Amino acid sequence: MASPSSTNNISLPTCIMVLFILVEAVSGQLSANFYASSCPNFSSIISSAVNSAVSNEARMGASLLRLHFHDCFVNGCDASVLLDDNSTFTGEKTAAPNNNSLRGFNVIDTIKSQLESSCPGIVSCADIVATAARDSVVALGGPSWSLSFGRRDSTTASLSAANANIPAPTLNLSGLISSFSNLGFTTNEMVALSGSHTIGQARCTVFRARLYNENNINSSFATSLQANCPSSGGDNNLSPLDVNTPTSFDNSYFSNLLNQKGLLHSDQQLFNGGSTDSQVQTYSSNSATFFTDFANGMIKMSNLSPLTGSSGEVRTNCRRTN
Repeated sequence: MASPSSTNNISLPTCIMVLFILVEAVSGQLSANFYASSCPNFSSIISSAVNSAVSNEARMGASLLRLHFHDCFVNGCDASVLLDDNSTFTGEKTAAPNNNSLRGFNVIDTIKSQLESSCPGIVSCADIVATAARDSVVALGGPSWSLSFGRRDSTTASLSAANANIPAPTLNLSGLISSFSNLGFTTNEMVALSGSHTIGQARCTVFRARLYNENNINSSFATSLQANCPSSGGDNNLSPLDVNTPTSFDNSYFSNLLNQKGLLHSDQQLFNGGSTDSQVQTYSSNSATFFTDFANGMIKMSNLSPLTGSSGEVRTNCRRTN
């Protein structure tokens, strides 16, 4: 009678290794090497597309970064923000913080199309959004950070959560702290991540009240903006969040706050006699510290409640479920 070892060519150490791999797959841990075999060129495909988009329009870098924020702040980084409404489904695109405001969907579509040609059905939309955000910051002169992959795409979205969870530009400092704390961020991480406003633009409708009603604003700065943002009308007219270097990812945003040149009410709240003043001062004089803290904050944000393993799906089209 043959022994068990002679009828089974798999050794005990090999069995343990196979079991470990199976357990890891089921648990769905994110991994830096997730696509190493299945789609080895995914990173270069995304970075090339992002660099092209940002080269054509620098503002697109900020838009892709913001898309990642607005995705992760609503039930985690699951690409729910990309889903279009249809006759039987209401997504997040029409939520107040997103409607007529979020951009970059066409860039994500382009990247997805290229990846589907190279390695069909492999790279999730959620991983695309996370990677495009990082590559956008790098393209505009900011820091890079390490990402892990294996996020899967949700088959649902939440309009109500998008309206409730995304920090509003009208929030006071306590509201900002609370909004970020609800997702596990410290106050220091909130300030660092707010530095994303060193790039991008905002619509007149979200900062008009600050121009005409607030006192903690540089008077010449307010006057210069009023021509493009009148007390009525011009709701969609744009102004840069960072008046000095609007298309460079740097620490100028924090220097602006010291001079009461924060565009949004929520921006200036970070330097308004409160607990975050000293951190703003540090970042304004030390870009390296800001870059390090921002990168660490983005790593934490990109890992907010991802769908992994057998949860969710890998969408073929980022705008709709399979």
